[in-house]
Amino acid sequence: MEQALHRSSRASGIRLVTESMPGARSVAVGAWIGVGSRFETPEESGVSHFLEHMLFKGTPTRSPQRIAEEFDGLGGEVNAATGKDYTVVYARVLDDLVGDAFEIVSDMLQRPAMAELEQEREVVLEEIAMYEDDPQDKVHDLATQALFPGQAMGRPGIGLGEVVGSVTADEVRRYHASHYTSPNVVVAAAGHVDHETLGELCDRHLGELAQAPSAGAIEPAVAGGPRLLVEEKPTEQYHLSLSGPGLSRSDDRRHAMQVLDVILGGAMSSRLFQEVREKRGLAYSVGSYTVGYADTGQLGVYVGTRGDNLGQVCEIVRTELLRLGSERVSPAELRRAKDHLKGRLVLGLESPGNRMNRIGRAVLGDTELLSVDEIVERIEAVGADDLQGIAEEHWDPAGLSGAAIGTSSRTIADAAGRLSTDLADAVSSVGSSSRA
Repeated sequence: MEQALHRSSRASGIRLVTESMPGARSVAVGAWIGVGSRFETPEESGVSHFLEHMLFKGTPTRSPQRIAEEFDGLGGEVNAATGKDYTVVYARVLDDLVGDAFEIVSDMLQRPAMAELEQEREVVLEEIAMYEDDPQDKVHDLATQALFPGQAMGRPGIGLGEVVGSVTADEVRRYHASHYTSPNVVVAAAGHVDHETLGELCDRHLGELAQAPSAGAIEPAVAGGPRLLVEEKPTEQYHLSLSGPGLSRSDDRRHAMQVLDVILGGAMSSRLFQEVREKRGLAYSVGSYTVGYADTGQLGVYVGTRGDNLGQVCEIVRTELLRLGSERVSPAELRRAKDHLKGRLVLGLESPGNRMNRIGRAVLGDTELLSVDEIVERIEAVGADDLQGIAEEHWDPAGLSGAAIGTSSRTIADAAGRLSTDLADAVSSVGSSSRA
């Protein structure tokens, strides 16, 4: 049964959205702030992420230990995340404790003390070091950098070590004051929640946020030409991530793009999974993905494989991408992809946390907030011609950029030539700390 969505704007400028889930005994509540790595200058790269950490490091009336103890005492979960265009602090607690949890989150959001900045700086630098040691994670950021060169969109949200290592408490305070303002905040909640009660909590606890508009704006993203960034590193596998411009999160064709992604590499029965892993045993991890932003999108393919297999994998990827644009998807494959996508959607939305994420991100990004039934209708409306048109426009291997991490740049370049000569001719090497 479709659940009730409610939206309102508070007098302070804060936007509130809730989704009631009858029968639930918990509430997931999050404060979404419209700032992320796309708002940062190169000199600020990583400040959004560092500030997210500092929110947990105490307020004038709460020590970091007290924050942890209070949430543990509520039996709840609390966490935060920083993306390209948002920061979110969220909690999930029993329904009768949401007021207590919201008061703590509000205190953290408005009054970070910056008292343990040096200790947390070391924590974030360790996180960056861990990221540098994980090629399966880092290669995706390098692929985004290749697709959007020299732009904020191409920089990883985790930030640069040299920035995090030198930013001062006053600089973080100014960044907080510039972006953590009422018009730039969305409070979202899902579960056993009453909209008006949560609105009263917003009015009571978030009154210290400035009501001025946020000082920042996203830098427009413009995809460059084919480019392959290569990092030589001693690894057991070669990690390859291909990337191309996709659809924005408000594009009417985004549901067709999601169906196409399921067919290409987003499921166990997908073409890449079957051809690369199941039939030939060339990789353990292989798949595709799509993501939408306010003004653009990104699509990609990832594979981790040994060097001897990399060229053959690239040939298979090329074949499957070209086949998407040249052959109509069969009715059976289309039906299976639609049912998979609908099932994944509905099963995911049984979680209050997933529902809170969906509605919070939609309202913050000013995109249409569709009901589950409306999304299902749009998925059902996707036809084979829609998929073929998107494949021809967005999945042409000649238009892709990418990145690879492995022991030999020559092995990578040779393999890339079996995918696209343009890509093989545009190989650039990066150092282990280069993410400009």
